[in-house]
Amino acid sequence: MTATASSKPLQALKGVRIVSLALNLPGPAALMRLHDMGATCVKIEPPAPPTAPAGSSADPMGQYNPGAYATLHQGVKILRADLKSPAGQKTVHSALAKADVLLTSFRPSALQKLGIAWTTLKKMYPTLSMVEIVGAPAERAEEPGHDLTYLAEAGLVQGLDMPPTLYADMGGSLMASEAVLQARLAQLKTGKGVHVQVALSEAAAYLALPRSWGMTTAGAAVGGGHAGYRVYACKNGRVAVAALEPHFAKSLCQQADVADAGIKSMFSPATHAAVAAFLAGKTRAQLDALGAKFDIPLFTLAK
Repeated sequence: MTATASSKPLQALKGVRIVSLALNLPGPAALMRLHDMGATCVKIEPPAPPTAPAGSSADPMGQYNPGAYATLHQGVKILRADLKSPAGQKTVHSALAKADVLLTSFRPSALQKLGIAWTTLKKMYPTLSMVEIVGAPAERAEEPGHDLTYLAEAGLVQGLDMPPTLYADMGGSLMASEAVLQARLAQLKTGKGVHVQVALSEAAAYLALPRSWGMTTAGAAVGGGHAGYRVYACKNGRVAVAALEPHFAKSLCQQADVADAGIKSMFSPATHAAVAAFLAGKTRAQLDALGAKFDIPLFTLAK
């Protein structure tokens, strides 16, 4: 089976003006989604170092992955300003005077030093909302951390292997875009701005909930214990099978010549062995065709 593109988001934020000071991945990823929802997005970045090529970004993402940076900032207006300078402060406040939402990813102490903490801004701009991305919530917001440390804290780092993607950062970006929607609804209801804090550690903890519930631990139903929900070897690669529901499991077992497709049998070593042997004898193309013909959820992978 092949992956399909998602549908285009509704333009629910059309006419909403967002100013972002958030660097690296979570903030720009949130801004990308907000732009897709129709928001007018402006990002204020520090000026690039004097030695950097013309047009370079001071955002770390622009330094270590220019391609990702370009994708994240499509349709976003970029302004460059040193927030510690009078000119930079003027740029920020000029943008905030016309904004509905401010998105940040600084530590609270840095916001305080720059004169853009929530306690200050809510007095200056009563209708402005602020979504503040931090590493960890409340009193832990000053602690140093990153995606990897938050995943480790949530129990999502196994052995010495690196996680395959930046789950906390991307989960945090979803929470941040959700927070902007919440803030906008509150603005429309009360006419006043609100402050919402989003913590990457909490995003990691939320993604880890199925594991904390025992759903994905070894031997659990979606942790490899159910013969219909596993990754198997096939003749020229691998196949991820997700035949968890009874009707999917029954269809899989019929093809693998397993007599009993009841829930108990799906956890038996004999069923695992039979399904593994059946899949090992098929090519990826054969399995793609089989999944489509017999309504079995699977996705084939190269070795």
